[in-house]
Amino acid sequence: MSMSRATAWSASEVEATVATYRQMLVAELSGQSYNKRALNRALMTQLDGRSASAIEFKHANISAVLRDANCPYVDGYKPRSNYQQSLVEAVEELLLRSELVDRAARLAADLPVVDTTGTVDERIIVEPPRTTPPQQGVREFHADYSVRPPQKRDYLAIETRNRELGLAGEHLVMRFEQHRLIQAGYDKLAERVEHVAVTQGDGLGFDIRSFELDGRDRLIEVKTTAFAKESAFFITPNELDCSRAHSDHYHLFRLFNFRKKPKLFFLKGDLREQLWLEPDSYRAGVR
Repeated sequence: MSMSRATAWSASEVEATVATYRQMLVAELSGQSYNKRALNRALMTQLDGRSASAIEFKHANISAVLRDANCPYVDGYKPRSNYQQSLVEAVEELLLRSELVDRAARLAADLPVVDTTGTVDERIIVEPPRTTPPQQGVREFHADYSVRPPQKRDYLAIETRNRELGLAGEHLVMRFEQHRLIQAGYDKLAERVEHVAVTQGDGLGFDIRSFELDGRDRLIEVKTTAFAKESAFFITPNELDCSRAHSDHYHLFRLFNFRKKPKLFFLKGDLREQLWLEPDSYRAGVR
């Protein structure tokens, strides 16, 4: 196949692929089981000889567009950037303007949750993902203009305001820390682990004060999502400043897939050196 055949998808192919992705996304957000392989086999019949790997790659491109729009995406299709303007337009038309997707995403973001996880230990820890910043100004193949980023949605912000989800994540991390210390034989330290976001308020720059095995402070900020591992999250200037001022003690715990099977990864130290950061809003006044 020529390079143009490998990169140029027709409008009908893109639309069919996005429509199949929409089925998977709505089912996943609604907690409905579905057969990913069967849906992709049916999609293949609508495409011009595309391979399974090409379809997987296109689904990953769709995930990247949704990620850049602050939307949830299908678990298992890790976002891959360098998408084309035609894909942005199809995703906006068939996903971001879909009433069905909007309802499912809003309900999933605001769904109440309780922490039903029992004892938690190191088996829930995974490696941090390797994510890339939202795509900005990437040029299309054989095009002389930049790809316009998708219009933002507020689903991640809605989930951030889901206090039940946030508290459930913090409670899980409290138990994780207490279990870690007890297993190491430091019961007294375990008793001193403090949920400072509750006992002292929300302005310290971290949620939990725990301890290393030698008694040093372990300051933990918890970020919880019911969505995928690579989902972006919101972080405050105060939290960033705290991570820099206490870089030897600061940890960010990122919990994901919380409603299904919670997992976490963590980052230690100055977060400005480990995160891509995108301005979300500005405080303003008339001058």
